[in-house]
Amino acid sequence: MNRVHRELQKLATYSSSEFPAITRVLYTKEDLEARGYFISLCEEINLRIRFDAIGNIFARWEGTDLTLAAVATGSHIDAIPLSGMYDGTVGVFGGLAAIRDLKKEGYKPKRSIELILFTSEEPTRFKIGCIGSRMLSGQLNKEQVLKLVDDKGKKFDDARKKAGFFTSLDDVALSKNHYHSFIELHIEQGPILEKEGTDIGIVTRIAAPSTLKVALTGQGGHAGAVLMKDRKDAGVAGSEIMLAVEKIAKDSNSDDTVATVGIFDIKPRAVNSIPREAYLEIDLRDTNVETRDKCLEALKHRIKVICGLRGVDYKLEMVNCDPPAICEKMLIENLENITKKLGFKSKKMISRAYHDSLFMALIAPTTMIFIPCKDGISHRPDEYSSPLAIEKGVMTLKAVLKDLTHS
Repeated sequence: MNRVHRELQKLATYSSSEFPAITRVLYTKEDLEARGYFISLCEEINLRIRFDAIGNIFARWEGTDLTLAAVATGSHIDAIPLSGMYDGTVGVFGGLAAIRDLKKEGYKPKRSIELILFTSEEPTRFKIGCIGSRMLSGQLNKEQVLKLVDDKGKKFDDARKKAGFFTSLDDVALSKNHYHSFIELHIEQGPILEKEGTDIGIVTRIAAPSTLKVALTGQGGHAGAVLMKDRKDAGVAGSEIMLAVEKIAKDSNSDDTVATVGIFDIKPRAVNSIPREAYLEIDLRDTNVETRDKCLEALKHRIKVICGLRGVDYKLEMVNCDPPAICEKMLIENLENITKKLGFKSKKMISRAYHDSLFMALIAPTTMIFIPCKDGISHRPDEYSSPLAIEKGVMTLKAVLKDLTHS
């Protein structure tokens, strides 16, 4: 078993759920302990550590020419409830391994290399993904982040300060020329690489995600006393909206359109009471922004029609509606050449899941390195990527970091 895999197993112990299920939510005890573990490993190889106001961590290996923009890599270590131990973490600890190996070889980079641990890639606590990279790229500003509140009513600003991050939120965003390039190593979270026996996926495009919140208000009442013809059932309206989400995605004529109702709650949740309220959170994405937006408009229209026919009031909130990322041609070609030299089988592919790279692409030339995961499973406790797959990913990342920083 390689060192990265051992470190990932150690990281998995920082979890509020029992292994193999991993739960590591932003600014919790487990999150902060995991960050501390990462920092200790960075300090072992003398990387310079800094934090920003929301807890993005930057571990820098200084190059010989500090006038040149650094090359960056990294990912995240937060984990949705009851998930696996490889999502995001491979990019952080794989990045650390690549730097550690280059140092052992006596390599002296001309450009600095910066390893980034992004804050809150998952939308678990504050209901929006990629808070760290959104703020770094200027896509989430101070005013917007100050409005974020978790399910317990805790404000983001209070939570980040309690976690030990006190500096000004005005200083988080980076300039467009801050980095020379950014490369993120990640498990595929899909079945293609494993099925095809391919070692490395080289990402050319990252899908455009959107998140829509829908709050429905009908009329409650006794389940036995209100006749069917008189009902304004918010739960049934929500169910019909859920089916509409599926149909609109299937009818889009694009294989890349995917839509999910990930949250569906009703009130008062009593078996003998008609639901008076329903709440849905919908994820809709496509690699083509025009197709995505067309589906969103179709969905909004269906919600209006459904609620009108059922006498249910509705309120919509667009949480995010992001553009796709087009990855840097030079980096893609570089990775193709590197994988050939290493003797790895590679292929160019689209990322239908979004990552911090989606936002880093707004401020730096960007691409991603995908490695296979068993059966394409992710966001589950049985998520798995083999030590060999991780090693090949690290070798590829190491080679591209070396190539990009020697001049």
